[in-house]
Amino acid sequence: MKLYTSVDIAPSPKKIAYNDKILLLGSCFADNIGTKFGEHYFQATVNPFGTLYNPASIRRSIDLSLSRNNKHYMLQHNGLWHSMMHHGSFSHPDKDVLIARCEESQTLLRTALRDATTIIVTFGTSWVYKMEYLVVANCHKMPAERFNRYCMSASEIIESWFPLLEQIPNKHWIFTVSPIRHIKDGLHANHLSKANLLHAIDVLIANARDLNPTSTYSYFPAYEIMLDELRDYRFYAEDMVHPSQVAVDYIWQRFVDTYMTADTKNEMRTLHQLWRDRHHTLLHPHSDDAKKFLAQIEQRTQELKKQYPWID
Repeated sequence: MKLYTSVDIAPSPKKIAYNDKILLLGSCFADNIGTKFGEHYFQATVNPFGTLYNPASIRRSIDLSLSRNNKHYMLQHNGLWHSMMHHGSFSHPDKDVLIARCEESQTLLRTALRDATTIIVTFGTSWVYKMEYLVVANCHKMPAERFNRYCMSASEIIESWFPLLEQIPNKHWIFTVSPIRHIKDGLHANHLSKANLLHAIDVLIANARDLNPTSTYSYFPAYEIMLDELRDYRFYAEDMVHPSQVAVDYIWQRFVDTYMTADTKNEMRTLHQLWRDRHHTLLHPHSDDAKKFLAQIEQRTQELKKQYPWID
């Protein structure tokens, strides 16, 4: 007897391999999957502007990087300088430090956009906060009255992203919707928000091939897996909003089954074991056994670097 609803995912004809360069942009779920890529030593760049939640902010981060726009949209609040286009992790008491961090992130994203063969975009919410004419990436705990909050329609998202997909050729685009629930908006508002994202992505993928036939486009149903296959609170973290580590691991495995070949999976097992060994905490690091273990790891690392020179 089958006691859950499975999400059927056809294997993607376009695969991800170790010679690919991968760029991940978007919500916390992009960070989670980006961590998984890192644990298997893929060539992945994750959220150069920090975690971004809405389609408008993700789009603007790309625009700022490609245009080399140095207008940083900075404000001072509670003793810190903040970029309204970046995550709070960029904030700093010294404005010059913040400017340097922002410029570094633009360079990193511009380079990643140029070099990436695969771009994975995770939309988190349709709800946005607007300060005057500008949709901000983060409110940085500023007073609510400084912002106008509204929900982007699917049409707005589509109109914003179509020109971008046309502008950037020869990429493998993978879109996802974050399974993380934005319950502070209320459950009903959260579902409306996710529906706008799902509708927009569906239209984008259905029509983007005509705009830019040099690229490929697909949707990975992380949101549906969380809601239908993992519809139990044991698959949520303590906040009952974010997926638990078990859920992240499961969704990652479904992603691997969709986008990786059997040969790539074999490589992943070898490289993940190296990552695990290199991150193993030694109980007695000065013992002879520990020194022998570390020497073996270093030897394996140097051998694998011949095939995967980006391992650091």
